[in-house]
Amino acid sequence: MTSRVSPGPPIPASPHPPVDEPELPPPTAPRDDDAPVALRVENVFKVFGRRGPEAVRRLEQGATRDEVKALGTAAVIDASLEVRAGEIFVVMGLSGSGKSTLIRMLNGLWRPTAGRVLVGDDDLSAVDPRELRALRRARVSMVFQHFALLPHRTVLDNAAYPLEIQGVRKKERRAKAAEALALVGLEGWEDSLPSQLSGGMRQRVGLARALAADTDILLMDEAFSALDPLIRREMQEQLLDLQRRLGKTIVFITHDLNEAMHIGDRIAVMRDGRIAQVGTAEEILSDPANDYVAQFTADVDRSRVLTASSVMVRPAAVVPVAGGPRQATRTMRDAQVPAAYVVDRQRVLRGVVRDTTAADALKQGKESLADVALEEVPTVRTSTPLAEVFAPSAEHPLPVPVTDDDGRLVGVVPRATLLAAMAPTDLTPGGSDD
Repeated sequence: MTSRVSPGPPIPASPHPPVDEPELPPPTAPRDDDAPVALRVENVFKVFGRRGPEAVRRLEQGATRDEVKALGTAAVIDASLEVRAGEIFVVMGLSGSGKSTLIRMLNGLWRPTAGRVLVGDDDLSAVDPRELRALRRARVSMVFQHFALLPHRTVLDNAAYPLEIQGVRKKERRAKAAEALALVGLEGWEDSLPSQLSGGMRQRVGLARALAADTDILLMDEAFSALDPLIRREMQEQLLDLQRRLGKTIVFITHDLNEAMHIGDRIAVMRDGRIAQVGTAEEILSDPANDYVAQFTADVDRSRVLTASSVMVRPAAVVPVAGGPRQATRTMRDAQVPAAYVVDRQRVLRGVVRDTTAADALKQGKESLADVALEEVPTVRTSTPLAEVFAPSAEHPLPVPVTDDDGRLVGVVPRATLLAAMAPTDLTPGGSDD
């Protein structure tokens, strides 16, 4: 049970003017919603069959996927989304959900039955075949699930192949391909054949080939699903590392929820051809749009997905280091807590002052907390996974302070809040207990 500070005798008025309690900064930096849209999908339908347009009309009127089977197979139904430049956007769903059909419309391999797919300002459903081929060569690359390497070509020539199609001279394309191979850790393997490589290494060649093309957008269709779990995890980490360095726009297709949660800046969950929800991993896990999404995410290790910023609360007592022990004592008494977090003018956390320490300093006539021995406490960053918050929470009885990248206090994580965050989400949409 949390200890409380006893009311005690009234505190005499301070001869010094009070110092205002510092305002805390926002919990997290706002998402960069001002980044340009690299890909846009607008009310897209894809129906396989001769009577696709009729099936679309029926679907728009409320018919289900099964009710239009006689007219065609509805693979994607009224899909809309935006992918912003520089993000990893993951489309995930079970087999038959429509995710692979969707990605094939993102590079024009298949044209929508209705709706629009735009790469920048170019509508893929409106450009002629020649323009579409030029757009693919210059702006969109694809990494396939089963590598799609040319077996008779060396690793270097496989990586250089898209540049060869673009008409780049041999010396230049081989130099660019060698740079891409070095980026994915295959330096020294340039003269090997694909048959001499492991599955993970062949997938690296496929990734290097896409990087060598130097397009702004990478489409990755189940790119790691054919790999063993350990190699798959290694490739995920390498992709994240490459993204930090190169800042590409990546659309990644997967049926693996943990993979989606690990690598995706934002995730679209698909079911039966429709997009059920789009959001960050934390948003989908904490606030599922419906029962399907909630059940789909029920087995996710929440401690690896949720971060300190998603569960932190405002600290009960914060005092400025210039405020003095008198103000600290009053703040703690008003909040009925035994300690306060001490920050400087920039709101950088300086430590913790206990009620007993403040009382002793007051008796000694100290006027500033800068003259008081503050207690050090373990801190975590806003981006710290909850799995890494348990240790500092166990080390110290106070709520764990959460700081931003500049060391400013933005919140705290009490033990009760930490444990509650591990509980499965209520399956009622909106999290209602009704």
